[in-house]
Amino acid sequence: MERSAQVSRKTSETDITARLVLESLEESRIQSGVPFLDHMLSAVAKHGRMHIDLVCAGDTEIDDHHSVEDIGIVLGQAFQKAIGDKAGIVRFGSSIIPMDDALTMTAVDISGRPFFEYTGMGLNGYIGKYSEELTCEFFRSFVFNAGINLHVNVLHGKNRHHVHESIFKSVAVSLYRAMVFDDFLQGKILSTKGTI
Repeated sequence: MERSAQVSRKTSETDITARLVLESLEESRIQSGVPFLDHMLSAVAKHGRMHIDLVCAGDTEIDDHHSVEDIGIVLGQAFQKAIGDKAGIVRFGSSIIPMDDALTMTAVDISGRPFFEYTGMGLNGYIGKYSEELTCEFFRSFVFNAGINLHVNVLHGKNRHHVHESIFKSVAVSLYRAMVFDDFLQGKILSTKGTI
């Protein structure tokens, strides 16, 4: 059974259409209008074993902020729809991912209770034209629309590109580990409450 969802969102600032397929190795097609984000989302798709088909027309002549934030909203909504009732999934996932000099640890709980926490070096510079603070904006939007708990801890890193790549790849691996099915659960929800 394919777990997938398509979400569209149009505002005065952005016009976004996205299709997300979980557990897929199909090549992704990402046109966010923010080249660095395209690169990062391609890494998420590959290492998260998912297909992302996304097009965004945004007011990037003003700033990349609206596009990045709204793409987080749309992908979060798509993830929540694609994951379904969460029956049989592992629910928790974590990873520690190196990228040359950078090392990032992330942990995910597909809990239905959104929470985002970032710790580590300040993300307050630029990579080319990309404002580093947008990485946290993206994940905050994604988390609160996906209904998941995400902790990101950058342990160390010098090269800013490597730091962000380790963040996105680590989140992708943690998401994959959390969303896969556990045959032992036999379709039951992993919660003492009986629901997530």
